[in-house]
Order: sequence, then C-alpha cells, then structure tokens
Amino acid sequence: MSDTIKSTRLQGNELVVETRDGIEVYDSKFLVAALLVYVAKGSGTIEPEEVAKMIDLIEQHFEIEGAQSLELLSRAMSELAEKPELAEHLVELGRTLSDKQKEDIAVMALKVIAADGRRQVEEMEQFNRAVEAVGVSPEIVHRAFDRYFEETMPARRNEGHDT
Repeated sequence: MSDTIKSTRLQGNELVVETRDGIEVYDSKFLVAALLVYVAKGSGTIEPEEVAKMIDLIEQHFEIEGAQSLELLSRAMSELAEKPELAEHLVELGRTLSDKQKEDIAVMALKVIAADGRRQVEEMEQFNRAVEAVGVSPEIVHRAFDRYFEETMPARRNEGHDT
C-alpha cells in the first residue's frame, strides 16, 4: 500500500490530498492537531503531560468532546507518520487562517511546550519552524507570548502596580 501524495489542492478552507488509495480532506482542526504534535515532537518524544495538554486545548478550542479531541490527535499522528510529506502540504492551509486563528494556535503550541515543566531548546526551535511555515508573523508570535504569560501567570499582571 502506497500513501504517496499524488496531488493537493486548496478547496475553500480545506486541503484536498489525492493518494493512490483515494482522497483525504484536511481542515483547520487537523492542521491545529498536526502543528501541536509537530511542536511536541521537537524534543524527540511526546510526553504524557503534552498529550493531555493537547487533548484539553483542542477540546476547549473547538468545543468538542475529549474523545473527539483524542481521535483528531491520533489521526494527525498516524497520517503524518504514514505520509511524512503531508506536513509540507499542510502549510498551504496556513494561508486560509486569520491572524486571530494563527495567534490562538501559537498560544496553544506554547502551552504544549510548557506542559511537561521542562524548557527544551529543540521544542522552541520546532515551534519557530512551525509558526513560520504557516505564515505566523513575528508580531503575532509576540502577541501569542504576551497572551501565554498573561494566561499562565496571572499574578505577574499586577506586579509593580500599586492598587
């Protein structure tokens, strides 16, 4: 069985991929899952805490059940393993995302990186490659970092300010 990609095309907000085995359609939900998996794998392995965080983030962001979130992540992992070249084509979907969507994805990726409590250079490098590939501008990345710190360290917001 060959899953080699024969052709791809954007159809609205979906990426249509043709292989010898048929046609698969990927949407922005799949793109988010694939990007989070890609960033989490930056250290070489995906830690259980990172998996739990990805499930939670996808569940909240797309307002879906945990089982659907897990299914989406599992599909992203298996599709990327079976078709490594798919990642190159998924970046086309990045062009269909709004700046707000790109910022949301960047914030989620930062939360996945931090989920295991370790800062690893490889994951941050993977993050930089991922956001650049889908067209996230440096300004959006900066806003994402601001949001990440605001959401994860709320006590710091009032530091240095008299109340």
